[in-house]
Amino acid sequence: MAEALADRVSAIAAEAGALALSRFGGEVKRWEKSPGQPVCEVDIAVDRLLRDRLSALLPEAGWLSEETVDSADRLGGRRVWVVDPIDGTRDYLRGRPGWAVSIALVEDGQPVIAVLDAPARGEHWRAVSGEGAYRGTERVRASGRTDLSGARVPADALAKTDRDFVTVAKPNSIALRMAMVAAGEADLLATLRWGHEWDIAAAVLIAREGGAAVSDALGQPLSFNTPRGEAFGVLVTAPAIHAAAVARLAERAKAAIGGE
Repeated sequence: MAEALADRVSAIAAEAGALALSRFGGEVKRWEKSPGQPVCEVDIAVDRLLRDRLSALLPEAGWLSEETVDSADRLGGRRVWVVDPIDGTRDYLRGRPGWAVSIALVEDGQPVIAVLDAPARGEHWRAVSGEGAYRGTERVRASGRTDLSGARVPADALAKTDRDFVTVAKPNSIALRMAMVAAGEADLLATLRWGHEWDIAAAVLIAREGGAAVSDALGQPLSFNTPRGEAFGVLVTAPAIHAAAVARLAERAKAAIGGE
């Protein structure tokens, strides 16, 4: 049942990805929702397509999306779609491939189906709870790294205290950066700020099903469809280094949350 539903979600994600790709690299209307938060007309068009298709698929499910005004109605049901029409809008607007359509079906607070469609990269990621994570037809697995020092991190630059890490290519989409950990192409991804559930919901399931360890920035479990629709950071790592990563980031995370 879940696999059949995931097939349909995958097809919808691919349709949305194709729509976004058809406008990619061209002139599109753009603006800022708030300082430093770009959005474009394609975000809105993809959001509309996804809401039409996904709501028809599960009419009883709630809706939480970056490009739709939030409603507390979503809190009343067991299931909710958590969607980012274009995760990585900055890369999209710059003509760079590091963006993806992100869709998660959350049930009782946890993602159970997840799809990332990244057509500019030729990638389609998918996970079903308990069934593993895949990029295309290839099952992905997190790395077996056991030492925190030397961990590969998708980042442009590193803090002085983290210079023992190794930077690897960083797509703008945080979901794709998390998927890199799921696929063993990076060992650690961390954010130390409040972030929206739609940015991470799909990638959390992909990472978990790839065998990565996943928590918030303080090392605590993540849950979704919360009233605030946010989580304090995300930490995704190769499983054997998660505890060491939590310890490395603990003071910075506490300072960050204390300053909120």
